[in-house]
Amino acid sequence: MRSRFKPVQPLGRRTVLAASAAMALSAWVNPLMAQTAGKKRVTLNSVLSFDETTWARLVEKGPRPAAYIFTTTYCPTCPDAFEQVLAFVMHARRPVELVVVLMDVRGKAALEHAHHYVGATRLYTFDGFESAIRQSVDPKWPNVTPYIVLLGRDGLIQRSIGAPDEAMMKKWLP
Repeated sequence: MRSRFKPVQPLGRRTVLAASAAMALSAWVNPLMAQTAGKKRVTLNSVLSFDETTWARLVEKGPRPAAYIFTTTYCPTCPDAFEQVLAFVMHARRPVELVVVLMDVRGKAALEHAHHYVGATRLYTFDGFESAIRQSVDPKWPNVTPYIVLLGRDGLIQRSIGAPDEAMMKKWLP
C-alpha cells in the first residue's frame, strides 16, 4: 500500500526570504496600526460636495492641522504625493485631517477611486464650475494636480504643486 503523504522537503531560499520579509513588514506595520488604535477611523464610504463656498468655510472653521490634496482620477502622481504626506503624518504621530478632493467626478463615482487614498479622512468632489471653485481655493492655482494645501494649527497656509518638500511639512507639523 502506497502512502498518500509526500516526504517533507526542506524550505527553499525563496520561501525563507519571503517569510522573513513578511515578518519584517509585520514588525513595521503593527506599530503604525497601534498608533491609530482607539482613534476615530473614518471609512471613505461617503462623498461630500466641494463648491465655491467650501474652502472659505474650511479655512475658517475646519479642522487643523489639515492637508488638502486636490486631484483628478487620471492624475498618475497624485496617489504617490498623498502617500508622502501620509508617511510624514504617520512619522510625526499627530492627528491630522487628510482630505482628498477629486475634481473630475461627482458623487459615488468618486468612491471607485478611494482605494488610491487609503488613510484619507474625508473625500470631497467638486460640485459646480471647476474654474470658479479653483479660484476660491487659490486665484494663482495653475490647474495642475496634485495641488496640495497644508493648513497649520496656527492657520498658516502653504501650497505645493506635487508633494510638499520635507521643510514645508516640518513647518506645517513642527
